[in-house]
This record gives sequence, C-alpha cells and structure tokens, in this order.
Amino acid sequence: MNEVIVAIESSCDETSASVCVDGEIKSNVIATQEIHSKYGGVVPELASRAHQQAIAPVVMEALERAGVEKKDLTAVAFTQGPGLLGALLVGTSFAKSMSLGLKIPLIGVNHMQAHILAHFIEEPQPKFPFICLTVSGGHTQIVKVNDYLDMTVLGQTQDDAVGEAFDKCAKIMGIPYPGGPLIDKMSKSGDPNRFEFSKTDMPDLDYSFSGIKTSFLYFTQNQTQKNSDFIEENKYDLAASIQRHLIGMLMEKLELAAEREGINQIAIAGGVSANSELRSTLISTGEEKGWEVYIPKFEYCTDNAAMIAMTAYYQLKGGQLSDLTASPMPRWKF
Repeated sequence: MNEVIVAIESSCDETSASVCVDGEIKSNVIATQEIHSKYGGVVPELASRAHQQAIAPVVMEALERAGVEKKDLTAVAFTQGPGLLGALLVGTSFAKSMSLGLKIPLIGVNHMQAHILAHFIEEPQPKFPFICLTVSGGHTQIVKVNDYLDMTVLGQTQDDAVGEAFDKCAKIMGIPYPGGPLIDKMSKSGDPNRFEFSKTDMPDLDYSFSGIKTSFLYFTQNQTQKNSDFIEENKYDLAASIQRHLIGMLMEKLELAAEREGINQIAIAGGVSANSELRSTLISTGEEKGWEVYIPKFEYCTDNAAMIAMTAYYQLKGGQLSDLTASPMPRWKF
C-alpha cells in the first residue's frame, strides 16, 4: 500500500469517514443526525454537538471496515468548507489532531469540488472536459471541469439553492424535514401540470429560486383562505407541480451551458442529484441531444467522506496539502 488516506466529512448534518487506498475507496461510514427533523431544518449548534459525539466512533469504524490501522495511514483529509462553521470545526480539529499525532500530511478539501469528483469513485467516469450540475441543500452551480483539480464555475444561484427551495416548499405544505425527498416521492402520485408558479428570470447561466418559492407560498396561502383543506386535498399535485418547475429551471440552464461550451459530457452531483425526476429528465434529454450522461450512485450523492477521500487523493498527487494553520472556511468558493 502506497497512499492510505482517512477522510472526514462534517460540513452539515452527517458525520462521515472513509478510507482510500491508492485511489480506491475501501470504506465509507455515514452517521446521519435525526434530531433536526423536529425543528424543520438543521440546527447548527445541535449539529456540532452530534459531530463531537459521533466522529471518533465513525472514524474507527471506517478504519476497521477497511482493514487499516492508524499506523498504516499516510495522510488525513477533512472538509474545510463550505458548510456550518461549528460542524466544520469539529472535523478540522479532529483531522489536525490525527495529523499531528501520527505525523502525517493534512489535506483540506473543498466540499463542492468533492461532490464533482465523486464521479471518479467508480466506473463509468466522465472524460475531460465535462460539465457538472452540482445541486445540494446549500448550493446550485454549473461547473466546467477541465481536470481533477481545475474547475470553473459557469453559473450559480444568486439566492436560495434548489435544495432549499424544495425543503421550504415542503415546509409550507407541512411536510417534515428533509422535505425534498418526500416531495419527490409524493410527486409520483400527482399531476405535474396541475399548477403553475412564477419564477425569476436570471441572465446567462445564473439561477434564482427565491421567486418561485415566494410564488408557491402566496399561491397556497391564497387557496387556503378559500379552502382550509386545500393543501391536504391537493398535496400530490402540488408536489408534482413544484418539482416540475424546479427541475425545469435546472435543465434549462444546463442545456444552455452544454450548447455554449460545445461539451456533450454531462454530469450531476450533490444531494439533489438523487431526485428521481432530475435523473430521468437528464437521461431523456441526453438521449435527445446526444450527451454522455453521468449520474452518481445514491450513496455518493448526499454528503459522504468517500468523495472527500477521492478528492484528497488527487490533491495529494498534485502536492496540494494543508498545514496546522488551516481553519474552517464556511463560505469557501472555488
């Protein structure tokens, strides 16, 4: 074994650890925090406390599953940002301690770059250059990927991310957090063309999801004033309709980006890439336009340490290391 990396992901509400040996993922352990569901969203302080409780057992389990001992490790990686400050601090501190104690290199990883490089965990893998639509709870970006560590943001949301729009519309409907997956499930029983909502038109390849969220809110409030049971009686059609709008907005800009850049290698990444309609729409659009489409496995869509480990592997090969002065970067961009 040459390069044996243990990676830690603690940017939001999943505590995860993974072991990568010479570019091959050997384990990927994820501990999900259930406590946030009763509050309708992630509570940063509670997330930090949960990370503190879970991080040591999760890391030890990842090592055990990989059949690796601490003395075998040649580097430790961690999510440096973006994310929740307190949550990032837990992972950063733990990784620094391992680096110092084991006298091995430290590698800080950009969480959004890692979502994209999740495509290199398993086959099939996109060819460079490719365009990746990264969609998560806090980010929506269209990225041109020239190489493993060479990426350019072509467009991004100027306010809410699409994941936030899903969750906020779900909250309006009384659906518990996280609402995005539940809207996806409910939409399968609804009419996606039943309701129309207004949206904000953005120039070029940028997005805005605040307008459609507000339109959804005002529409449901207006209808509820006429019929207090409106949401309950129409919840499946509402779910299907808002999902159609949001996926349509994503695809419109993605198609424009592919056309402008002249690239037919198209990928998606991030938590919202687990959405069934986004996946099916991407596949059908790809067949129509002659794209080669790449969609990650579900386990690599949401926050996980395997993608951090894979990114760290390429950073280690490229000499992109950190030191003990590294600090969390909650708003880190690339």
